[in-house]
Amino acid sequence: MQHFKRWALHPLVVLACLLAGGVLGVAAPSFSKNLGIVGVVYVDLLKMIVLPFMLSAVIFSLQQLYRDGGAGRIIKKVVVVFAAISMGTAILAATGSLLLRPGSDLPRETLAALGNIISIDANQTNTEMSLRVQEEPPRELSVQDVVNSLIPANIFASLANGESLKALVFALLFGFAVGQVPTRMAAGLSQALETIYGACETLTRWINLPIPLVLVCMTASQIAVSGLEPLKAMGGFVAAFVLVSAVLLALALWLLVRRASVPLSDVVIAMREPFALGIATNNSATCMPAMVSGLVDKLHFPRSRVELLVPLSISLLRMGPVAYYVCGTLFIAALYGHPVTAVDTVMLMLVSVMLGFASSGMAGIVTISLIGTTCSYLGLPFEAAFLLFAAVDPVCAMARTTVTVMTGCAAVAMICPKPVQL
Repeated sequence: MQHFKRWALHPLVVLACLLAGGVLGVAAPSFSKNLGIVGVVYVDLLKMIVLPFMLSAVIFSLQQLYRDGGAGRIIKKVVVVFAAISMGTAILAATGSLLLRPGSDLPRETLAALGNIISIDANQTNTEMSLRVQEEPPRELSVQDVVNSLIPANIFASLANGESLKALVFALLFGFAVGQVPTRMAAGLSQALETIYGACETLTRWINLPIPLVLVCMTASQIAVSGLEPLKAMGGFVAAFVLVSAVLLALALWLLVRRASVPLSDVVIAMREPFALGIATNNSATCMPAMVSGLVDKLHFPRSRVELLVPLSISLLRMGPVAYYVCGTLFIAALYGHPVTAVDTVMLMLVSVMLGFASSGMAGIVTISLIGTTCSYLGLPFEAAFLLFAAVDPVCAMARTTVTVMTGCAAVAMICPKPVQL
């Protein structure tokens, strides 16, 4: 079983499954569309585990951490590391987009293809869309929206609705409160949480066994639905974002090598499972058990710290969306020939970082819609371009998720003390 798992999560196997799924989606689109149910069931099974895993890990870890007297130091490190990684990601994404300039000086054929995607007649200057219900433009986030996304009015309703960020806030507060309870009273709860945590880890291992088949089915379904034309027309943006994501992944691996004090090959082996899950599921929350396993069992970081910090990093350190917002906004600016000043770039990076924090629990089209907020700060139109991003989101979502997962692992490694290698 262990041998099969190592084979299934090997990077070459993951790449081969993605290519096989793409070929199948192009060759048999009608059949491939029906394969989407495999991905839906797989992601739902993983989501089933996420909330009990997160609640048990955070509450138990905070309880132990509070009694050890290290809560204050951890919180300071979290603030510093999260802020540094967030701004570093935004700066790298802005630099890459400004150097590559996707969206500028596009050939006439590419512009025509983009126009077809958003239903623009070549002889008109206005966009016309025939929809049954008039779609409102994405609404800007207010302070009240952010607060409402953080505070659970009813924790049971939040759990039922799968609102992971609200569940995390409850777990943090409840964990600190449990730390104040005498040990003799909290012993039973600690044992129950540890049991839930272990059961969730076991379920995750079972569910992850058919990953190669899931990758083929999900890729084939996505290609069958969207086709290759959007990828060709938006090739410049997709290539730029994938390149920025690759640089971020390389930096995350370098940080893990430095903090774990092990060879690169050991880090790659430790990160195989969360990396493959990020590609397969497009949901960073479902990767938390694999992240904990890789950091603790293979890289030997302290379990009590990792179990607390992994849910925090996945919920708050959303570096995939941050890079996406920066790259997407600069692509729209170049597409419309809008000049971007240094002040505009700094404002864009700050707003993107804040939107990254606010995007916790969002996925797919909802994540894309937040680009409208960054565009509004630069006075850019977004409604028509929204359809362009939606057309290529299946590919970009893979890069966003893997960046979020890997930078989360790197952040946890930077906050935790260096492991003692045996």
